[in-house]
Amino acid sequence: MALDSPDSLMALSIEYCLRNLEGTLCYLLDNETLRLHPDIFLPSEICDKLVNAYMELVHADHNFELHQSFFLLFSDPRSTRLTRVQLREDTVLDQDLEAIGSQDLIELHLTNCEKLTSKSLQTLGSFRHTLVSLSLFGCSNLFYEEENPGGYENDDRLVNPSRQVLVKDFTFQGFSRLRLLNLGRLAEGVDVETLLRPLSSLTSLDLSGIKLCKATFLTQWKDRLSSLVLYNMDLSEEHIQTIAELIQLRHLDISRDRLLSYYKFKVTRKVLSIIVQSLVNLVSLDISGHVMLENCAVPQIEEAMGRPSMEPSKSSICPLQALKRPLQFLGLFDTTLCNQTHIPAYKVTGAKNEDQILNAIEAYTEYRPEIASRAINHLFDIARIQHCSQLLRALQLVIAALRCHKYDKSIQVTGSAALFYLTNTEYRAEQSVKLRRQVIQVVLNGMESYQEVTVQRNCCLTLCNFTIPDELEFQYRRVNELLLSILNQSRQDDSIQRIAVHLCNALVCQVDNDHKEAVGKMGFVTTMLKLIQKKLVDKMCDQVMEYSWSALWNITDETPDNCDMFLNYSGMKLFLECLKEFPDKQELHRNMLGLLGNVAEVRCLRPQLLTPQFITVFSNLLDSKADGIEVSYNACGVLSHIMFDGPQAWTMEEPLREQVMDRMWAAIQSWDVTSKRNINYRSFEPILRLLPQELAPVSQHWATWALYNLISVYPEKYCPLLKKEGGIVLLQKVLELGKSRQETKEMARMVVDQCSNFREDHMDTTR
Repeated sequence: MALDSPDSLMALSIEYCLRNLEGTLCYLLDNETLRLHPDIFLPSEICDKLVNAYMELVHADHNFELHQSFFLLFSDPRSTRLTRVQLREDTVLDQDLEAIGSQDLIELHLTNCEKLTSKSLQTLGSFRHTLVSLSLFGCSNLFYEEENPGGYENDDRLVNPSRQVLVKDFTFQGFSRLRLLNLGRLAEGVDVETLLRPLSSLTSLDLSGIKLCKATFLTQWKDRLSSLVLYNMDLSEEHIQTIAELIQLRHLDISRDRLLSYYKFKVTRKVLSIIVQSLVNLVSLDISGHVMLENCAVPQIEEAMGRPSMEPSKSSICPLQALKRPLQFLGLFDTTLCNQTHIPAYKVTGAKNEDQILNAIEAYTEYRPEIASRAINHLFDIARIQHCSQLLRALQLVIAALRCHKYDKSIQVTGSAALFYLTNTEYRAEQSVKLRRQVIQVVLNGMESYQEVTVQRNCCLTLCNFTIPDELEFQYRRVNELLLSILNQSRQDDSIQRIAVHLCNALVCQVDNDHKEAVGKMGFVTTMLKLIQKKLVDKMCDQVMEYSWSALWNITDETPDNCDMFLNYSGMKLFLECLKEFPDKQELHRNMLGLLGNVAEVRCLRPQLLTPQFITVFSNLLDSKADGIEVSYNACGVLSHIMFDGPQAWTMEEPLREQVMDRMWAAIQSWDVTSKRNINYRSFEPILRLLPQELAPVSQHWATWALYNLISVYPEKYCPLLKKEGGIVLLQKVLELGKSRQETKEMARMVVDQCSNFREDHMDTTR
């Protein structure tokens, strides 16, 4: 089994402080602005972790509170020092970056911060003397400004409203220490050559998704540049010649998304040979997505025999035979070359086997979700059809992808589907509690963030792989809220509805009353009743109908408030309509009568059941043979509680109380006391309260019969429970009561004797 490695004390302390800023590091100024306590001074080792962990919590935990003034805590470098900061997504605003503008940042990674505008370019300038590494990946509005901020108002109409125009005068002038730069998905129209010309010390450059007609300017760094990424760039012969001059390159990425159709350039055997022979320092190469114009692989008949080898001389890819040593990394995803036998690289991306697929997910998740989703889809096939041999790594990679791309449909669809198979029974023994909790969190994130049928279905199905409610306890309120939200949608997918109702039922089946009451207040009871009403209109008794009644049975168990809610929202009307519409549905009848048994246990609600119509229905159900004795037993239980209130509570002329009691006696005597039961008691308290009384001997007899049946058929479960709850003492009182029937006393004596003879500790004392 995978071990649960605890989080470090630093990580736990950082998270605690972030969740309790006012109680630890900060106070509120004017009840709205966070301020650092004046006696607190934090080094960069702590400040960096605070900011980066804050961003993770914002994106991963829906309960975490976003603080508008959080970044102001780091505005004064005399009390807080930042050096390495990673910010992402549209929660980052211009004022957040401006707040930390006085810091001497060494690394600043901004990823998909689409709300940053040209105002942040000025803030970037304040870091120019210290920045060594800068990423602006996906910050598509950073080079745009408003041409006419605010517009001009005339007669309450906005004339000439502001429009976005490209900033053309910004360059990296003065960024003398900048070595690593990522401009992936830069706004179209920016003059990249002019922008980059002042940078004299670049060693790593990412120009993913940028259109470059000419690339000759790259040669100004030919003696320094060690990493160049040109993903999704439409290359040309000129580009290849320029790349060949960058002789210090150790990492080259000219991969592309093969599903995009605008590419004209083809990687031929000649092109690949030029790259390998010119870039002698190369240790990492990615040509994923390229369709080779010529066959780069050796003929199968000439391929070296024996086990797969990484030796360049044996390479199945001809141009790579010129390598002096195997590559550390070779990207071949979405190419036919990944299927070759002898590939001279330690780590290869592709779709040939599990290792290649996991390498692809790992390599492409952060910046290329469109590629990662296809790799995850291959992993899904392995988990579904074959067997995943690297389960821990696979789960961690899928979890990371789902966290990183909460709003990406393709990632959410393929990732949630993969999780369903990776968390099933076959793999459970290899998964730690911590890992399974991480799965649950990303599944709930997906349900919350992406209201798409396939994602919702996959997420619900994945939750079914967990022990419910135990494994979902730590997110109990959240998962119930999400499921109820799904069930309350006006248009519902039948399969999702069925799974969601099943999950709701399981979630309230084995939890304490506080949980049930809390879920009831969320609208659980009313949601189930609406589903039942809809099924009645459609005249359909399916799993949703039966699960809904079962869920109501479970959530009303020993929770008077939920029972009251059931009655107040026309629950009895629906009960009668279902009974009439579906007279032969045994499972349905059992669930409905079980629920009404819970309602009847609440003394203040029983008068609402004491009507001629309801009593007649319950009396008739005493004769039911549906589901063995269950329907008859539950109907008798409802009537037993009503009879317990005494003859003075019976205000009806018809049916007569004595007649109903006679039918109850007859029903009980017809039951087989050895019947196996489809019921689960967490407490005997509602039954035990019917024992020491003389108002309704038939109620006492029903209670005694119920106890005798349960401790006879399931002694290991129910004998200890009966002893624990004082049932033996109450049964002995029954033996002393003068009005107790002899058959009741005999059954009570048998229960006492059986429990007395039962030994909980079955120790083997034989030698």
